[in-house]
Amino acid sequence: MTKYHDIQEIAFKDNKMHLKVDGTECVFHLEKISNKLANASKLEQERFEISPSGYGIHWPLIDEDLSIDGLLGIKHTPSRKKEMAIA
Repeated sequence: MTKYHDIQEIAFKDNKMHLKVDGTECVFHLEKISNKLANASKLEQERFEISPSGYGIHWPLIDEDLSIDGLLGIKHTPSRKKEMAIA
């Protein structure tokens, strides 16, 4: 399995999400990234699951998903293109 990101920490404080990913600390204002997270209770915010590949975060109590690439404003692309065989 491809490991996209290494998510070391997620914390919520003062209506912000503090994320440590790939050794870099980032802070996001909740209202800018997710209305569901901005309006969620502390318990709902703190109940999350990180995908095994590190691609995203899921909050099951509020049914919210965020991709790390989307938060960081980057895009992963395949390292090689698949070519179709023409018969």
